[in-house]
Amino acid sequence: MTPLAGWENFYVIVGSSAGALIGLQFVVLTLIADRPMVRDFQRASDAFSTPTIVHFGAVLLLSAMVSAPWPGTGAITALSGLLGLSGCVYEFVVFQRMRLQTAYKPVLEDWLFHLILPFVAYATLAVTVLVAFRIAMFAVAGAALLLLFVGIHNAWDAVTYHVVSAKREGPK
Repeated sequence: MTPLAGWENFYVIVGSSAGALIGLQFVVLTLIADRPMVRDFQRASDAFSTPTIVHFGAVLLLSAMVSAPWPGTGAITALSGLLGLSGCVYEFVVFQRMRLQTAYKPVLEDWLFHLILPFVAYATLAVTVLVAFRIAMFAVAGAALLLLFVGIHNAWDAVTYHVVSAKREGPK
């Protein structure tokens, strides 16, 4: 029995969901691609759309890492911690992008779902190298789910924003 036994189904489900949601996000972006560009669109996209894909990608990568047939727990623990540390650094980049873009004024919900909750998830992954492996696996699973749910929220938020703004503008 490997130390990761029992987690296979969880990561198959979570990883598959993340992969499917990445594809769905690209479909949605394609459908709204012909909409008129707002001022500072690129920086707003970098602040709000790109992180959603990064979070889904992190969940997919995490699921693949945990599902790999590792001979022991050291590599997966180190890689999870490295992913978490990288995610924390990335969230500082997201903070700067959110602050500097001028296309949209972020509200509390935006700060929560685009910055605070993802940072908590990545920080959780970063500290997994410091705790016992059994506890770490639950922390990794919780972080993966948090990133998945944050990504779902942010993707839905982006779609509804574009639909509502299209309705305000009227038909083309």
